[in-house]
Amino acid sequence: MSAASQDLLAGWSIGRSADVEWVPWGSGGSAWAKVLASGDGYHLALVEATPGYRGDRHVHDHTEMLHVVAGEVETNGEVLGPGDGYVAEAGSEHVTFSSPGGATYLSIFRL
Repeated sequence: MSAASQDLLAGWSIGRSADVEWVPWGSGGSAWAKVLASGDGYHLALVEATPGYRGDRHVHDHTEMLHVVAGEVETNGEVLGPGDGYVAEAGSEHVTFSSPGGATYLSIFRL
């Protein structure tokens, strides 16, 4: 990478999917993620949830954003499909989160 390119990317975290390993996601063992980039305490993850995936109930300490790429997820009684998304504010509760048929989604979150 040239010095000029390095200057243009100061403060950027760019992840290339082919260079990032899949890691287990959630507590149920039925989803995998690639954390593609991180900055200011936030992370961008590509998640593959297998059919039947269920997330744990939790309260968001920070804002979380999600965009469905493929498949469907059910969150707090709402079904979201490709192109749909949500922003969950800090303090909001995830009572239910699942993917009965499997899904691919992008999640932006802070721990």
